[in-house]
Amino acid sequence: MATKKKQTVVLYPFPGVGHIVPMVQLAKVFLRHGYHVTIVLIEPPSGLPGFGAGDVARSNPSISFHVLPRIPDPVESAGNKPPFLVMLELMRRYNDELQEFLLSIILRQQHLHSLVTSMFTAHAVDVAAKLRVPVYTFFASPAAVLAVVTQLPALLAGRTSGLKELGETPLEFLGVPPFPASHIMPEVLEHPEEEFCKAIVEVWKRNTDTDGVLVNTFESLETRAVQALRDPHQCVLPGRVMPPIYCVGPLVNGGKDQQAESKLASSITIRHECLEWLDAQPERSVVFLCFGSRGVLSLEQIWEIAAGLDNSGHRFLWTVRKPAGESEKDLHDILGFLERTKGRGIVVESWAPQMDVLRHPSTGAFVTHCGWNSTLEAITAGVPVLCWPLYAEQMLNKVLITEEMGIGVEMKGYKAGFITAEEVEAKVRLVLESEEGGELRKRIAARKKEAEMALKDGGSSQVAFAKFLSDVNNLREHEQIGIERICAPSLSV
Repeated sequence: MATKKKQTVVLYPFPGVGHIVPMVQLAKVFLRHGYHVTIVLIEPPSGLPGFGAGDVARSNPSISFHVLPRIPDPVESAGNKPPFLVMLELMRRYNDELQEFLLSIILRQQHLHSLVTSMFTAHAVDVAAKLRVPVYTFFASPAAVLAVVTQLPALLAGRTSGLKELGETPLEFLGVPPFPASHIMPEVLEHPEEEFCKAIVEVWKRNTDTDGVLVNTFESLETRAVQALRDPHQCVLPGRVMPPIYCVGPLVNGGKDQQAESKLASSITIRHECLEWLDAQPERSVVFLCFGSRGVLSLEQIWEIAAGLDNSGHRFLWTVRKPAGESEKDLHDILGFLERTKGRGIVVESWAPQMDVLRHPSTGAFVTHCGWNSTLEAITAGVPVLCWPLYAEQMLNKVLITEEMGIGVEMKGYKAGFITAEEVEAKVRLVLESEEGGELRKRIAARKKEAEMALKDGGSSQVAFAKFLSDVNNLREHEQIGIERICAPSLSV
């Protein structure tokens, strides 16, 4: 009896560690369900920073990675266009190469299951439509952000000026607590007719052109936003119907699908020295500071953090990236305060194993830029959050963390781009010493338990993923992908 071939799922993330890493976690869920998985990437464009995809691939040998053939990129002729806009334009031009690759899978194996795009690669829905391949969006940000970007086009359509002019005026979106207009993603604050704003809004519209949206969250964490997205009378785009929403998270490094891999890794790798230091610290006594792969602060700001940590009297583990244009000596001069705090704190330059640090019993608070990956990692580790948003949707995430979820406090001064030593000291003391800090720990402990329940067999996220797989199979029954379709003249490439 012939063995039934496994089906292949193709994942297509936007380049960037913050986009690729959660897609890798989604890939592992597919692997557990018996699918082959290929993550499709592009080569880093010339003139723009690389995104560390090679390291991600090497650390995940069970996943196939395919790099599309390089095409001429527009960086040299981009003029003064923002790099992110250049990347959006470049990604759209990779549709032909993506189609060639998907065709090769179908022609060679005839078992392509689905294509899963990301927030900024949803234009690939056009390729899937040509090949009659089920296509879904993986939304790696919270459901509340999906609710906002779904409603933004209607808000901007009637405006003759940018949202920046509204300043701190509260914006109200269904499913989301009111938040200042200044907290919206920077790309859409400008005039609605600006090229960047139009490009961002258009790509967000395409997120809901797919057969459904997988969201990296869990039902009980964002109940209000999820209900709004599923209500046909609420978050509905003009002339459209919202596709199905599947809450399949939290997809973070260190979940139950990683236990076997962690045991293997621990036997062949050297444990990071910061974890050895944490082993010697009292339980919940250390504040961990880390600002993500793009979180680079000024020397002046680093001075302030150092003074605040020094004055707080608390233990700390701080990941620091050297500011662009500054010398190593300048950085080391600032970090001379380590001599005064020897034994009470350590600084790690560039990178630390964030998930391992957060899950360590000695970690008691987390100063973070509020990236969604980091937020979910804090929740699954049960560590309260000190919010220091820097870019993208992080200010909106801050609103969710502090007001909707009640698991963190904001660092005052982030909107002006500078937080004082006094604020650092005060908020570290609040979380680690005060009664309010104790309440934060209770709330995030409850969220941690909810996350664990969502991922258990029969939990909401497990049920949602099973429903997604069932829906894909139903689509495939109606849209058979056969070799005769591929050979049709309309699909020649």
